[in-house]
Amino acid sequence: MEHEPGDDVIVVGGGVVGLTTAVVLAESGRRVRVWAREPAERTTSAVAGALWWPYRIEPKPLVGAWALESLAVYEELAGRPGETGVRLVDGLCAGVRLGELGEWAGRVPGLRTESGGLAARLPLIDMPVHLTWLRERLARAGGSVEEREVTDLAGVPAGVVVNCTGLGARSLVPDPAVRPVRGQLVVVANPGITTWYTSAGPASAASTYFFPQPGGLVLGGTAEEDAWSLEPDPATASAIVARCAAVRPEIAGARILAHRVGLRPVRDTVRLERRPLPDGRTLVHNYGHGGAGVTVAWGCAREAAGLAGPAA
Repeated sequence: MEHEPGDDVIVVGGGVVGLTTAVVLAESGRRVRVWAREPAERTTSAVAGALWWPYRIEPKPLVGAWALESLAVYEELAGRPGETGVRLVDGLCAGVRLGELGEWAGRVPGLRTESGGLAARLPLIDMPVHLTWLRERLARAGGSVEEREVTDLAGVPAGVVVNCTGLGARSLVPDPAVRPVRGQLVVVANPGITTWYTSAGPASAASTYFFPQPGGLVLGGTAEEDAWSLEPDPATASAIVARCAAVRPEIAGARILAHRVGLRPVRDTVRLERRPLPDGRTLVHNYGHGGAGVTVAWGCAREAAGLAGPAA
């Protein structure tokens, strides 16, 4: 049975930000449905390497708080890695100095300067498992996920509409300020690497990173501004493997398992705000998280839930 428009929330968008926001809303007592254009397994979130780290996201003063709030949740979830997909894994951010980062960095447990960069034990999330877990947690709280295409936010029949459409907001809102930054990854059979590694200039189109995930070693990456192609480029893939092998030579001969491409929804600043719909109902925007949707998901979800207001 359809709910009356005034008594429930529909979250538009089924990636990590949409599902996390729906969970927070449902667990606060709201009746919540997620309308997603495609299954979570086909979203940008599913492609993410998913190391907790504020990457390509603004504004920095707000991002730190959102990220730390999310970090606390992931540290708790890491106690059940098989169920939640979250593990705490050691690694190195090469070429980064503590003084270059915001105040948030001083509150990350164990983040320390080591030869070549910053070392830390951080959440690394196996996204297919985590997205499934979020859906199941939402269902336990009474929420549901439906595959529905939305072409008009004002036409969504709920008292509160929460827009978590990521790059889709470019045409749906419409908001030309949100744009794609293309990321290409290569997944290889892990030759025995147990730690993560990243080396990425904030403005560079090429980066070097590897993340040991249960399904293989994820190699990256790229950050190509305003690039829309979802087709993996063979030359780019070869270059990614070569950069990673320069750090860990055993990667050079690893068997390739998969190629992945995702489009990060980058915006000059995350859009997290409440707006009235033409008929007086509430619209909450929560999109534009760039390369850090996983990193800030819980902090942004709680703020979005607050903007949605209390259950009637």
